[in-house]
Amino acid sequence: MSFTHVLAVAPVMAIEPAVEWYERLFGRPADARPMDGLADWHVSPHAWLQVFQSPEQAGGTLVNLAVDDLDRTLSELAGRGITAGETLPGSRGVRFAAVHDPDGNRITLVENPVAD
Repeated sequence: MSFTHVLAVAPVMAIEPAVEWYERLFGRPADARPMDGLADWHVSPHAWLQVFQSPEQAGGTLVNLAVDDLDRTLSELAGRGITAGETLPGSRGVRFAAVHDPDGNRITLVENPVAD
């Protein structure tokens, strides 16, 4: 079996307020709005984050996004009105900080992820 893409899904209460927040997170509009209640951001050629209106499931998603420079990313987000929690150290030089969308889905920004 072979997989070609990873599609992470963040269920939200209402699609339009969520799309506005994710546009600020990514600094750009959605790459696709393939159907009512769904928006896609293509974060790399084979990894997408989908925001999907599903009130009964909203708020429980955990997504990790690797970034090159955590401090720069957090500064850019602050300029767009998104504030992260505390920056925390991990092992082997990893650092991370989390932001939460309006429904409570947690997006953790990870700098220097280690691939073994």
